[in-house]
Amino acid sequence: MSTAPVKKTNQLGFEILDYRGSKTTLCAGCGHNAITERLIEAAWTMGVEPWRVAKVSGIGCSSKTPAYFLGQSHGFNALHGRAPAVATGAMLANQTLRCVVVSGDGDTASIGMGQFIHMLRRNPPMTYIIENNGVYGLTKGQFSATADIGSTLKNGTPNHLAPIDCCQLALELGATFVARSFSGDKRQLSAILKACMGHNGLAVVDVISPCTTFNDHSGSTKSYSYMKDHEEPIHDIDFVPHYEDIAVEYEEGAAREVTLHDGSRLVLRKLERDYDPSDRLHALQALYAAASAREVLTGILYVEPARENLMESLKVSAEPLATLPEHLVRPGPEALEAVVEEFR
Repeated sequence: MSTAPVKKTNQLGFEILDYRGSKTTLCAGCGHNAITERLIEAAWTMGVEPWRVAKVSGIGCSSKTPAYFLGQSHGFNALHGRAPAVATGAMLANQTLRCVVVSGDGDTASIGMGQFIHMLRRNPPMTYIIENNGVYGLTKGQFSATADIGSTLKNGTPNHLAPIDCCQLALELGATFVARSFSGDKRQLSAILKACMGHNGLAVVDVISPCTTFNDHSGSTKSYSYMKDHEEPIHDIDFVPHYEDIAVEYEEGAAREVTLHDGSRLVLRKLERDYDPSDRLHALQALYAAASAREVLTGILYVEPARENLMESLKVSAEPLATLPEHLVRPGPEALEAVVEEFR
């Protein structure tokens, strides 16, 4: 009788190894590697077909990470800060793909700010992960635009500029799923990423991801020790995939359930706060209050599962554009003449 261990597979019959990519080249202990592990687990648990994923990134330490997960998927390493436009174009061309964008605080909040803002107002169906460490890791650790006032570099240089809060921007400008987490909080981050994959719109996740080389010291507000001392979860998150029928136990009135587009369910248990994740204004107020108290609010800040995404509002064909017959994608003489007439 064989004593070989039974291989653990998901509902598609794949092992978790099938969702891995190449070996990481990032620094040992980098928070980005922890995010990669949670992405692999989430995609495996959700039964995502790896070849139906489009991974897009820009430039930076964060933008290297798509090479480390879902090796069978499609990938595009775009120009610095240009990932949102490339990802939106990919989704317009082929809605059968799941799109995951991995960016960083520099890639998003500095050179990519214009692209980030327009992505927010369009609400394309994709997961946008910001691996936020407060420094530019590829250029020797200068402050990024998300660094907090009063934080210091390793050499003691203080930051005097106000930070850009990407979650506040996402809430103000139209994202339909906004969350913040910590790369060291395995359970919370895993649940959030699974929820992103079940959301039918733009899911923005700002993940505090300490840089072990340049920004993991006592003066940093993006370090492991600072996050462990100042993280304030707004709820405890349970996620039930659409293919599971599990009764989640909780006290009546102590939790809020949200059903996502694919039938998955989020159960948000209250901790010490009375928090409503469907109230955009409440989410903004909570972020401002936390910033004043020098806390880092984590959890699902806002979710709006029913709003139309970009593809639905534009009535884009659900079929990949490359598979459509020529008579549907090539304008006829009358259409071209109407366009020319507009410029006469």
